[in-house]
Amino acid sequence: MRFMIFLFLFLSSLISLAQKPEYQVQFYGIGDNREFARSKNYSQTILGERTSFELGTTLEDHHRFRIGLSHLFEFGSEVDEQKPKLTAYYNYHDPEKAFYFGSFPRMDLIDFPLALLTDTLLYYRPNIEGLYGRYSWSWGHQSGFVDWTGRQTDTRREAFLAGFSGDMRLGPFFFQNYLTLYHYAETALEEENIHIKDNMGMVLYLGTDLEKVLPLTKTYLKIGILGSSIRERSVTDGFENALSFKGEFYGESRQFALHATLHQGKGHELMNGDRFYRADSYFRTDLIWKFIQAEHIQGQFNLSFHLVDGRSLDQSQQLSLVYRFGN
Repeated sequence: MRFMIFLFLFLSSLISLAQKPEYQVQFYGIGDNREFARSKNYSQTILGERTSFELGTTLEDHHRFRIGLSHLFEFGSEVDEQKPKLTAYYNYHDPEKAFYFGSFPRMDLIDFPLALLTDTLLYYRPNIEGLYGRYSWSWGHQSGFVDWTGRQTDTRREAFLAGFSGDMRLGPFFFQNYLTLYHYAETALEEENIHIKDNMGMVLYLGTDLEKVLPLTKTYLKIGILGSSIRERSVTDGFENALSFKGEFYGESRQFALHATLHQGKGHELMNGDRFYRADSYFRTDLIWKFIQAEHIQGQFNLSFHLVDGRSLDQSQQLSLVYRFGN
């Protein structure tokens, strides 16, 4: 409580002294029900809301400073069961470049295939704690981030997650690249049964936009490969590698959309990715209803079907409601 009072007073004084005081408040409603019994994945229901706010200022039109808090309240729990996450970062931006340093929101900034980064990271680890950079050209962009998730102590293992992504376009055609690297080290005590893990994932896509072919607002088809490598030092004989085909189709018209994803080949061990991709064959279909599309609020409902190895069919439902206001 003392920290919260101190932070409130500090933020108030910061805003009063700022040349261009700015703020943003976001409410993120989460409804996620996963019925995964047939595929033997982890079934769970996540209901809650994450409220976050930022205060700060922008200097010389390019240099932005922000500080705030983000708190997840899961329905049915005590309000202090989840600790608030500190948001505090510097951001530089111009038409070509963007750079972030500190603890900054993941939402709308980091967008990777679920095979590499699962969607629950957005619920429970909403901030990237490290740095992010992006460079854009008229024909595309490349970006990268480092998320520092643990400093080594006697009881905590050192860990960090790095990622790189890009999109390059020529007319209706595009190439997309995604790469993740996760390093999970030992504790400082070097316990006997704990070993360093290195895990890499990769998705490469070739695709085309289909708006001129299909009478839809937004539609694309892309095909490519999903690759992974993992090793546990002193346990595995080097890296264990896997490669599979990966394809996606997306079609959207007004409030409704269809998103289909296929993975076919060898199953993958991706420590930060969706567990479904451990199977050799996985086909996911999302029926999407964007029931609110206003300036400050967006509401979306997904009905998702998961076909694993051609025989186990599970389903899930996801509801999200995002409300933002500020200057």
